[in-house]
Order: sequence, then C-alpha cells, then structure tokens
Amino acid sequence: MSPILTKYPKSGLSAEQERHIFDSLTRQSQAFIPNVGQVATPAHFYTRGAGYGFYFTPAGVNMAFIESSAKQTKLDRYHRLFRPDEAQSETEQVKQGMALSLRFIGANPSANIEARKEEPGTVNFFIGNDPAKWRTDLHSYSEVVYPELWPNIDMVFHNTDGVLKYEFIIQPGANVSDIRLTYDGADNLSTDTEGNLIIHTPMGILTEQRPVSYQPDGEQQLPVTTEFALERLPDGILVFGFTAGSDYDPQSPLIIDPDLVYSTYLGGGEFNHSVGIAIDTSGNAYVTGPTSSPDFPTTPGAFQTSLKGPRDVFITKLNPTGSALVYSTYLGGLNSDESFAIAVDTTGNAYVTGFTDSLDFPTTPGAFHPSPQNTFSTFVTKLNSTGNALVYSTYLAGGGFFTTNVGTAIAVDTSGSAYITGRARSPEFPITPGAFQTSLKGLSDAFVSKLNPAGSALIYSTYLGGGSYDESLGIAVDTSGNAYVIGWTESTDFPTTPGAFQASLKGPRDGFITKLNPTGSTLVYSTYFGSDEPSDIAVDTSGNAYIIGTTDSADFFTTPGAFQTSLNGQSNAFITKLNPAGSALVFSTYLGGSISDSGSGIAVDTFGNVYATGTTVSPDFPLTPDAFQTSLNGSMNIFITKLNPTGSALLYSTYLGGSSFDESLGIAVDTSGNAYVTGTTSSPDFPTTPGAFQTSLNGSRDDFVAKLQTSQNESMRFLVNGTWGQLPFPN
Repeated sequence: MSPILTKYPKSGLSAEQERHIFDSLTRQSQAFIPNVGQVATPAHFYTRGAGYGFYFTPAGVNMAFIESSAKQTKLDRYHRLFRPDEAQSETEQVKQGMALSLRFIGANPSANIEARKEEPGTVNFFIGNDPAKWRTDLHSYSEVVYPELWPNIDMVFHNTDGVLKYEFIIQPGANVSDIRLTYDGADNLSTDTEGNLIIHTPMGILTEQRPVSYQPDGEQQLPVTTEFALERLPDGILVFGFTAGSDYDPQSPLIIDPDLVYSTYLGGGEFNHSVGIAIDTSGNAYVTGPTSSPDFPTTPGAFQTSLKGPRDVFITKLNPTGSALVYSTYLGGLNSDESFAIAVDTTGNAYVTGFTDSLDFPTTPGAFHPSPQNTFSTFVTKLNSTGNALVYSTYLAGGGFFTTNVGTAIAVDTSGSAYITGRARSPEFPITPGAFQTSLKGLSDAFVSKLNPAGSALIYSTYLGGGSYDESLGIAVDTSGNAYVIGWTESTDFPTTPGAFQASLKGPRDGFITKLNPTGSTLVYSTYFGSDEPSDIAVDTSGNAYIIGTTDSADFFTTPGAFQTSLNGQSNAFITKLNPAGSALVFSTYLGGSISDSGSGIAVDTFGNVYATGTTVSPDFPLTPDAFQTSLNGSMNIFITKLNPTGSALLYSTYLGGSSFDESLGIAVDTSGNAYVTGTTSSPDFPTTPGAFQTSLNGSRDDFVAKLQTSQNESMRFLVNGTWGQLPFPN
C-alpha cells in the first residue's frame, strides 16, 4: 500500500483563532461529532484522533488509520496543522495507512443513525478563510446508535481512547442470526481456537475477542453462550455474525457485549480469601490467599492436595480463558498459614509471601531458613510452573516469641530475585551487613529483603522505620533493581531524604513512599505521604511510581486538572503518580462517589494508562458510558477503573458485583489492556461467564477471578507517532 500524504493549506487565521482550533480538535477526540458539512464524507457522525478516524454511514462504519514514520514534537505538530510549509520534511512522511469498512449485510438500508449521551461543551471548525464554511457550537456525544438495524436489533458504538467498541441489543422475538457483517479491505476472516475473530489485513493480523453476552433478569445479568460464526455468501464475500447457545431465552432481551472476557468463582465450602493476582505472558492468571475449605479445588499431581491445618495458603493458576485450572494447590502446615501477595517470573514460577504459625511449614533443603525462628514467621515460597514442586521455600524471621513478622508484598525481577516487604517486630530479623538500617528502631518496623534466585541467601535485607509503628504494604521493582515500597507510619523520625515531597509527619498516621537503591544500602528517596493509607504500588519504565489507597482527608494532595480534585462522601480512593526523584506529584486525584470507596490494587501498562480496583458502596461511583455494569448491585461492589496517563480522564470504569458483598483486592494488566482482578464475594449472582471454571457460589463466601477488556476491539487500535490533521477515508 502506498503511503498516504496529507496536505494542509494555510489557514490565514490569527494565532488566537488557531489556538481555538487546536483546543476544539483536542476536545473532539473520542467524542462522536455530527457531520454538517465540515468533513467531505457521507458519514452522519464521526470520531477521530491521532492516527485514526471512524465515519458512521447508513451502510457501515468506514475506518482510516495512518501511522507516522517519525516522532513529532509539539512544535512539529503545530507546524503540521497550521504551518505545513515550515514543518520539517521528515515529519510529513507517513509510513503506512490503511482503510477498512465494517459493512452491514442484509441490514435496514434506511436505518437512522442517532447520537446519544451528549458531552459537555461544544466544538468548532474554522475551515479555510471563508466564514460560510465554518461550523461552530456543535455538540458531541459519547454514543452512536443504529436502532432497528436488523429487526428488533440495535447496534451501539462507543469510542474510548481510539478504540471502537460496539455491542448489540437484541429485543425479544429477534433472530440473532440476522446479524451479519464483513470487513471490506480485509484479506480474510477466521476464528482461532479460543473463539476470537481474526481479521487478516495488509498491515497484519488483528483480533476481536470472543463475545460475552448476558440477559437482564431484574438486577441480575444471566450469562448466555455466544460465538462468532463465519459464512461464505454466494458472491464469495466472507461475513461474520453470532450464534447463541441453548441458554438463550428468545423471550428476553440479549446483550452481546464483549467487556467481560471471563469471570469465575473459585472456592470451597468454608472460608476463602483471594488477596493477590499476577499474570504471565501467555495470559494465565495466578491467585493466592488463605482458605479453610477442605474442598478447595485442587488438581491431580499438585504439590499439596489436602488441607493440613485450620487455615492454609492456596496457589491457583487459571488458563487464559478462565475455563480450567492449570494447577491448584494448598501450601501449609499443621497450624494457620496465610499468604498476602503473589508474583510470577518470565518462566511461570510463582512467588508467594505471607506469614505462618506452623513449625512444619513446607521448606526446601538449602533454603535460607529451612527451620522456624519463632511461632509467627514470614515465609517466601517459589513454586514451579506446573505447581507440583517447590523450587524453594524458606522462613524469613528473627528469634523470640510473640515477635510477629509478616510478609505483605512481593515482587520479582528479570533475574528471578525476589523482593519482599512487610512488618518486623523482632530485633533479630535477618539483616545484611551494609544495609540501610541494621537495627529495629520502634515497636515495629517495615522491612525490605532481596532473596537470590535459589532462595538460599539474602542479597540484602534492611529494616525501614522510626521510633514508633511502621508497616509496609506494597512493593514494586524497576528494571534497574530499585525497590519501591509503600506503607504507613506513626513515627515522627521515619527516614526521609532531602528534597522529598513531604519531609515531616502531618497526622497521627501518614503514608510513606520509599525508593531503595539496588544494593539496599541507600535511600534514593523517601517521603511521607499525607494522613492517608496507601495500599498498593506500581512503577513504569521511567521510574514513576503509581500509588493507590484510601483517604478521608478533604485536603488530600491533588493536582490541577486531575480527574477529581475534591472529596466526595466519607472516604474515596486516591491515585497518585510520583516523579522518579520523589520530589513532586505528576498527578494526584481522588476517585469515588458520595458515600465510601476504598482503593486496593493498581497496575500500569506500557502506555502509562493506570488500572485501579477497589471496593465501593457509592451508587454514583464515576463510570464510563461503556461500563460493563452501570449500577451498584447489593450492598457493596468492586470497581475497575482505567485512567489516562495524565490522570485527567477515565478511559474505562465499571462496577462489578452481585446482590451481596463483593471485595476486590488485586489487579494485573496484560499487553492488550485486559484487566485481571481478584477478590472475594458472598453474592450468589456475581457475574460469571459461560464455560467458566466455577459458575456458582460454593460457600458463604468464595473468591472470584475476572478478566475484562478495558480497550475494546483491539482490531480498531493503531498506535501512531503523533499524526495530526484530516484523515483519509473510504467513500
């Protein structure tokens, strides 16, 4: 395909008018704009952004994509938009472009196209120097709807961050098989073994994930089996549609909506409490927590297939579709054992930490501490990729009775070294020479330990704390081996560094954020963080730290332009991005509704989008139009929220839960923008998907594992390097 070159005439406008145009173009991105002549296309509505354009016509949706060959600076973009004759030549080169059209087959040729959910503000278009061609005060919308596109079937479109998402609303009496579509401009269509639609294009293979559907039943959503179906028409055109399984009730509405990839219960008949989740590069999900269920699901050949004590750890690996256990095992001794965190390395080994009261907790020969030092010890366990053997397992604790030491979080680097943090009350906790802090200062201190890949020795281990109570709750590690730790402190002398964001304790208890160098000998930075309690941390490749937690402070640190700058209700979650030096906030925002919300887990993708989860009882928690679940069910639900890289807008946000109590405790994200969450639920109607491993509640409270698409229809996403201006489109 030949490069697509775009030219812009001189506007002849003042600098103020040009800035007004730029602001208008920025606001229109992602929203649907009515076409009243400002775009030369038969589209009734359109949306476009950097490198893409979607144009909605009666016959289908025309899509145009451009990929730039050179990264443009802000000045280059300005010149390209308003002064093309002054722009540098390399920024005008377009590497590749593509046009696709999602065409409706057998649809109503006179179907209306409607825009719904008006967005605040207006957009303006000053085209050339002829005022007759200018279009001003146009409203934008967050949905485009084709009502009655097929008999009793509506098609609804949303655009989130350049990702086009669609769903079908099928009324009683409609025929699901009426839905037929094709991609003009694609080389071929196929389905893979997981039921995804594969679109073969000149730019490569694109994927639409298998649809997930449900039927409303009061406040519940009953899952319905739906699959992509391919058909070759007599004229040779390959079209796709959907088939519905025997669980479909034609007398009730059906929503074909691909938000929820899978969702499953996980648990036995007694206490189950999933506290952490990690994923590998293949999309397998690993979860852990404590259980007292003797019938917790385990797999043949797993390391430990029966409950040994009143409460054991479980470690479970789910396959990428959530339909089966790759492995599931108990881990524990004769007394109580609990895990609090899990991490996974590049070869699928799982690392777990927590605490044990068992003198016979499973350990391995040659481990750092194969024997217990006291009755309440931290443990660190590395389980192999098949779940049938321990690579290593060790106690990590000091001597003395009633000196509880608890591992609360764990991370692993590319070499397989494990980083553990938690709370130490023992003055004999294992510390290495040259560590930052070699003695216990208060009633309890945080600790940070780095264990070698064999689990046989500490690379470093240090206390971290002041003269009162200190406890760490989360840890992350960057590519250089710096460890980032968050937690809370009551110590006025908690160690901080010059130039840190907050140098002194503000309340009776403050959060803290500390960055340790790769040898554990020095603080890169350390800062107090408000009278608030952080709960989890993530770090990006640039060394920015992302923190989530809960606050009831009306004066919590927020930044100008942040998504939510004031407290709603009694307490809200908060999300903060701290710069690599620990000296300033990149952004900081509240997140919550009018009653109470708490943040528990955070992750960041390679683009800097932030994924957050927690628990809410607020009926007005902030959601996006394409939310999977748009209202609070029961007393308490979880939330899954995706925030843009500047912290100024939601890209996706939804409730998830049933009619009772649901709690989310961990989140992970894959390279496709899918969010994986885990926690506990007592809801017998928690949303599950057809074919999921466990579709009903086994006890009074079970765990759940869910995977959601937060960037819908990845076939519509093209990452470009800042191409701006009028995009080409097929007629």
